Formats: sequence, C-alpha cells, structure tokens
Amino acid sequence: MISSFLIYLQHEKRYSPHTIQSYRTDLLQYEAFLQKDFELSPIDVKATHVRSFMVHLLDQQISENAIGRKISTLRSFYKYLLREKEIAANPMLLIKAPKVPKRLPVFVEETKMDLLLDNDGNFDDSFSSQRDKIVLELLFGTGIRLAELLQLDDTAINFYESTIKVLGKRNKQRIIPVHQVLVDQLKAYQLLKSMQKFNNKSTTLIVTNTGAPAYPKLVYRIVNSYLTLISTQDKKSPHVLRHSFASSLLNRGADLNAIKELLGHASLAATQVYTHNSVERLKSIYKQAHPKA
Repeated sequence: MISSFLIYLQHEKRYSPHTIQSYRTDLLQYEAFLQKDFELSPIDVKATHVRSFMVHLLDQQISENAIGRKISTLRSFYKYLLREKEIAANPMLLIKAPKVPKRLPVFVEETKMDLLLDNDGNFDDSFSSQRDKIVLELLFGTGIRLAELLQLDDTAINFYESTIKVLGKRNKQRIIPVHQVLVDQLKAYQLLKSMQKFNNKSTTLIVTNTGAPAYPKLVYRIVNSYLTLISTQDKKSPHVLRHSFASSLLNRGADLNAIKELLGHASLAATQVYTHNSVERLKSIYKQAHPKA
C-alpha cells in the first residue's frame, strides 16, 4: 500500500524525491506505531487510532509543525486508498490537525544584501570566492529554491534574453528574468569555471572546488558564512534569500501575482504570506514618522 502510494506520488503527482522521502518516513513511522500498539495495518484503522498516533507524537515532544505535516501525509494517503477502493471510509475526516501559529518569513533587508554583495572586500578573484558570490547573487536576485539552484545547467542561462530556465517543484519549468549586472557576472563566472583544471568538468552551473556538482550542505555553508557578516539573526539559510527576494519586490510595489509566478508558487495563498512583512514594515514606518503614533 505504502509503496504503491509513493509510486503514485512520483509518477502521477510528480513530487520531488525529497518530498517523497518525507512521505515515506512519515508513513513508515505510522505503520510501525499501528503494528506495535494495536497490531493493525493502516487499512484497518479508525479515527481513534489516528488520534492515538497524534497523542504518541505529542508524548515524544514532536513539534506541532511536524505533527501537522504528518497529518497532511495521512490525509493524502487515505484519500488515495479511498480512491483505489482499499478502504470503505476515510478515518481522517474526523481528524483535526493541531493549530500552528503562522510564522512570518525571515528575510534580510535589501540594504544589507547590497552592502554584502557590492563590497569587493568580501570576495577575491579565486574560483571558490567567485562561485560563492554567484550563489548569493542567484538566490537573492531570482528567488529560486536551493534544489532549483543545484539543478541549474550552464545552458539554463539565456544571455541574449537575460533569463534563466528553472525546473521547479513537480517538474514545472519557469523562466525568470535576470538583471544585466547578474548576466555579466554569470558570463565571467562561466569563463572562470571553464579555465579551471578540473579532472571531471561538469555542465552543472554551481560546482565544488574540484568541479563536481555542488550539494546542499555546501550551499548552506556558503550562505551561512556570508550572511553572518551582515546579520545577527539565527536563521541564515538559502530560503532566507528567497524570502528576501520576494519581500524586496513587494516593498517596491511588484504585483503579487507576478511574484507568485517568479517564485513558482502553485497558489496565491503561499505568496500572500509576504504581505504580512510588508504591513509590519509600514507599521514600523508609521510609528517612527507619524507625530501622534
């Protein structure tokens, strides 16, 4: 059952390998719990068994965010089983996920990013340093996800049109415009990359110091080390630069639907979270500037 569901997610829903792995982990944990506590398979459960699983997770001090994700996994799983006629009734209909307070996206102010990227003292002429700068410029300049960055090929850049072609979630492609400064930087980086004496030359855009395709931990280290120079906030991940990209566009008056397309969001609801940051910024300006605030 679980295996066929995961195949369905891969081939019909076209979920990413990372997402499918998360579903697999959640379902195997659920299956192990049912077997140990009730000696039941997932198709034989009732809503009370699912609630027992939630209590078990709370006892394990699993965060409400994580529990909410697991409940979402189970909803999809049982919806699939119902469709396949493996079950007669959906036990998830009576289940409510724990309420999780909405957290505003963490971002870095545009002025700080300009200070970081425009300061030549932060980067030297070495390949690794110029590679690091391109990583930062792409994440902040296009708002692409970490996985999308790592999948970029040299041919993904259209220098004539000043765009990059990105393969997003569920294998959906989108075209993102790139400003001229970044276009010139990408040309220089690709030339520098071609001049390196790598044993195995890769067509992947972002590579390691040995020429192999870059990996997530490398990009995390790059982003964390450079954001430490300009920010004291705890969170310094690649996704913070995606949030920073969206917040900068919104603060400069960009249309929400346009931001949605640039970010590759499936629905406008995912993009609207950035409006909260914009409102908070306006409140701050109002308090500082209005005489009666």
